[in-house]
Formats: sequence, C-alpha cells, structure tokens
Amino acid sequence: MTRFTAEELEAARERLVDDVVAPGLRVLFCGINPGLMTAATGHHFARPGNRFWPVLHRSGFTPRLLRPDEQRELLSYGLGITNVVARATARADELSDEEYREGGRLLAEKVARLRPRVLAVVGVTAYRIAFGERKAAIGPQERRIGGARVWVLPNPSGLNAHWTPAAMAEEFARLRHEANQN
Repeated sequence: MTRFTAEELEAARERLVDDVVAPGLRVLFCGINPGLMTAATGHHFARPGNRFWPVLHRSGFTPRLLRPDEQRELLSYGLGITNVVARATARADELSDEEYREGGRLLAEKVARLRPRVLAVVGVTAYRIAFGERKAAIGPQERRIGGARVWVLPNPSGLNAHWTPAAMAEEFARLRHEANQN
C-alpha cells in the first residue's frame, strides 16, 4: 500500500471520488463521505483500519477479501459504492447538516436513476441527518428511496469501536440475505 505524507493527504481534501455504480445493482452501499486516504487513492474505504472490505467478505457478499484498489470487481457481484456527501474530509464531523441534506437529495436522484434493489447506508447518523429520520436505527427501514429498499448498517470506520467486526458482519449478512430474497 502506498504511504502518503500528511501534506499529500491534506492535498486530497475536497477531492471527489468516482462512484462504483451500474444500473440494477443488488446493493448500492453508501458511505458517509470520502476520507482523505480514499480521496488520495481514488479507492473507497481505503484507510487502513477501515473494516468495510473485511466485513463485506466475512458476511458473504464477496468470495474473497477484496482490496480497495479492486473496488470495480464489486460490479460483477451486483454491488456498488457511492457516498451521501461527495467531498473528501479528514473526519465526517467536518460536514454540515446542510451538506448531509443536500447529499440525501442527490442520493435519492441517483438511486431513482440506477434502480438498485437495496440502498445500504453505512452510518446511522448520516442517514438520520440526510433523510430527516431522527429515530432511525441499524437495520431495514420503512421508507423506500427511488424505489429501493433502505437498510442502515454500522459505520465500518475503525473509529466505530463499539461494533466488532463479527457483529458488523452479522448485520451485513442480514442485508445480504434480504437482498437475495428480492
């Protein structure tokens, strides 16, 4: 893995990262926003310590552990990745509620256009703010967005320590089972 200096990571601030999407996906995973490592590499969930890729594999979504630079391989499994907010920051708490709400509006348009079966938002706080669902909890949601079922998953960031990889994988596996039923 490439090592970046603090200056190189800071230079990635505000960069946009391309979505990994296609029409008709089984599941469109939606992160909060790109971190600086993701923006520097152009690969989603690229920060060492982020548990997205291991949990995705452990839950049965992928037959092997993918690296962030193999993200386009997700499409062959009917999976994709986007973000609620497009701009890169060092921490999600740098985003304003207005950015989340606008991101939610744009995400709803994207989902309506791409028509995934399930939209899986990784981060309950981001989902609550972006869609005005103050009491949302981890798991399936009542609402649909752009025709897609909505599922909220725990944030895979290494900072989210109260969710173990095993517990996160169980929740991702529940989603996988649901996505395979539709």
